[in-house]
Amino acid sequence: MPIEFDFIIVGAGSAGCVLTDKLSASGKYSVAIVEAGSSDKKFWIQTPIGYGITYTDPSVNWCFTAAPDSALKNRSLYWPRGKVLGGSSSINALVYHRGQMQDYDDWALATNTGWNYENAAKIYESFEARSEPNKVIQSTRDIPKLKNKLSVYNASADYHNLKHDFQAAFSELNLTSSSQGFFAGEGLGPYWLTTRNGKRCSSASAFLHPAASRPNLYILTETSATKINIRNKRAVGIEVIHKNKASTLKARREVIVAAGAVNSPQLLQLSGIGASLLLNTLGIKPIVDHPHVGQHLQDHLGINYFFKSKKPTLNNTLGSWPGRLRSGIQYIARRRGPLSLSVNQVGGLVRADPQSAQVDTQLYCNPVSYQPADTNARKLTQPDSYPGFIMGFNPCRPTSEGTIKIRTNNPNDSPEICTNYLSTEHDLNSIVRMAKLIGKIQNTQAIQNILSEAPELDLTNLGADQIIEDFRGRASTVYHPCGTCRMGTSIKNSVVNPELKVHGVAGLRVIDASVFPNITSANTNAPTIMVAHQGA
Repeated sequence: MPIEFDFIIVGAGSAGCVLTDKLSASGKYSVAIVEAGSSDKKFWIQTPIGYGITYTDPSVNWCFTAAPDSALKNRSLYWPRGKVLGGSSSINALVYHRGQMQDYDDWALATNTGWNYENAAKIYESFEARSEPNKVIQSTRDIPKLKNKLSVYNASADYHNLKHDFQAAFSELNLTSSSQGFFAGEGLGPYWLTTRNGKRCSSASAFLHPAASRPNLYILTETSATKINIRNKRAVGIEVIHKNKASTLKARREVIVAAGAVNSPQLLQLSGIGASLLLNTLGIKPIVDHPHVGQHLQDHLGINYFFKSKKPTLNNTLGSWPGRLRSGIQYIARRRGPLSLSVNQVGGLVRADPQSAQVDTQLYCNPVSYQPADTNARKLTQPDSYPGFIMGFNPCRPTSEGTIKIRTNNPNDSPEICTNYLSTEHDLNSIVRMAKLIGKIQNTQAIQNILSEAPELDLTNLGADQIIEDFRGRASTVYHPCGTCRMGTSIKNSVVNPELKVHGVAGLRVIDASVFPNITSANTNAPTIMVAHQGA
């Protein structure tokens, strides 16, 4: 294998796999992609329900822990992030949603460029392979058709029958809804998933593996990037470690950091690109005083409410050996059934207040319940012993911001994740409105008809202070960190410019969720893949 390439990509996650495919496609350029994790050819990665197992598996997961957050009663939240080919797209809950138009129009305002939804929609339609059972949905736009595409599948035909009860509840409240679901904008219904023929369709499945045989492409797994080498303010390569052996890779054209919202700012800081005060304190010589590296961390913070059901739920199926056995046979024989799905089956974007000018809430209505334990385990195949379901929410556009900062100059030490959740009045006020919306859904005739007993936490009778107190004690990340290398107009307000080039360093870009100027309203996997296509 050579040690010099045209492009070096750090991180084979949701963005890195796209970049690798696109930049190596012409055959003109040699491309190396460096991934700290290993192959994604593992049963529990390829099987959709397996994310309940990979959730805490250190062989495919960084298993980060955030610093204690005073707004959450000093709890330290568990932050799983993918450490494997495909990155977090290989261990996520498979929900695909672009967000809403305003998200991207705000990006355009922050960058004074065309990063708006009109342009983003064209990119989305170029790489989405949307389908339903026995039907492929063709785009009506005149756009380039890419060879390698992401499968976005409407699996609602296989969803649990509780979907009809949730849908009836939405209709009672006159909430925008459809039995077909929505993958963009306002509306509630079945979630679309990134699956193909009953298997997970990660960014690695969609983009990296189809490109893997190209002679100009080099995929380096179990290889950790420890530093970006910079000469005369230009990135010229990276330092890596593979099986305890250090080596240097050289980049003729560019180094592209696609390591995610936690690891990308970490690598920049380790390489001397960050706030001088932090770097000097840790014995790292600043190359560029870059105060915004690691700043502006945003994430979705959500909560679940638990209900007992008269009707059988997935608890009955996944909570018994006969049910698991039937599901296993169904999956192996036909790639159908609960193992081919996410447990996030129904939800979408909605207005907590019907009079609100903007969509502000993402709902999750899941036909399964697993009461959280003190551990980080997510036992999807060991749900509650009674029939139960979950309804929960997260605010779409929180305004609180945290930070990612290296603690030491050792690349093996995890950075400090300061979440700083609920630090604005906007975020606190939104929680009360959204919890009350769950209360309204709970009180519809459709949901009342299936409750076996009154919920332990009755949101209709809780005051604002009680709702917030409960939220502080139980809320958790929805695993959508972004913004830590955000794009903008200058080094005074951002890390990268609208072309995703790092301010002050030639030959270096960051292309992943860390460049979002603001968090998008729904799941961040789709916009990360879109950004990577545009960046490439």
